[in-house]
Amino acid sequence: MTDGQRATHPTGLRERKKRRTRDALLHAALELFTTQGYDETTVDEIVEAVEVSQRTFFRYFASKEEAAFAIQEMVESRFLAELRRRPAAEAPFEALRSAVLCAWNSIGETIEEIVTVELHMRTYRMIESTPSLLASHLRRCAVLENQIALLIAGREGLDVDEDPRPRVAVAAFCGVMRVSGQLWGRGRDAGVDSLRALTEAHLDQLGPALADDWRADTRTA
Repeated sequence: MTDGQRATHPTGLRERKKRRTRDALLHAALELFTTQGYDETTVDEIVEAVEVSQRTFFRYFASKEEAAFAIQEMVESRFLAELRRRPAAEAPFEALRSAVLCAWNSIGETIEEIVTVELHMRTYRMIESTPSLLASHLRRCAVLENQIALLIAGREGLDVDEDPRPRVAVAAFCGVMRVSGQLWGRGRDAGVDSLRALTEAHLDQLGPALADDWRADTRTA
């Protein structure tokens, strides 16, 4: 072992230990939130499950709410990273669609290193059914939509405050994503592949759904 390896080895061990502790706290928090209720769960119960102190919990999470949204934060960060990497020649909607599908191709294993996908599904249901978390979820969605709109506008060389198209396109895209997530959360298949397939199927309907004439009396048999 070289001197450089000796110097960096302890740091690597410390970082892995920190990650294991954070992951254990997150897993315990989500299990408790989804089994006994978010509002009913205390930080004391979470740290007791992992056998660490409250101080340790707050070293990794500013609050219970931050823990509740930690996996979602990972997914959103991966999506934004994928969107930034999309080729400039791609049309805006195609870039959004490709970015989210690529993100789900790679995020599944990352999620499963921390929690099961089934627990992630239960967490999604819990967020949607807990008023305080749902309010935070909607605020987070608004912030995310603005970030995405700015990215799309930047790709296209547009002023997002002068041209409404980036915000309109992103609002439609995020609406489809939320519907897909809700349907997945209510379903029985907790796999990442099922969420990806559901997302893809709904995104593929967005263009035709907005372009077609919906009036039943104009359709021919």
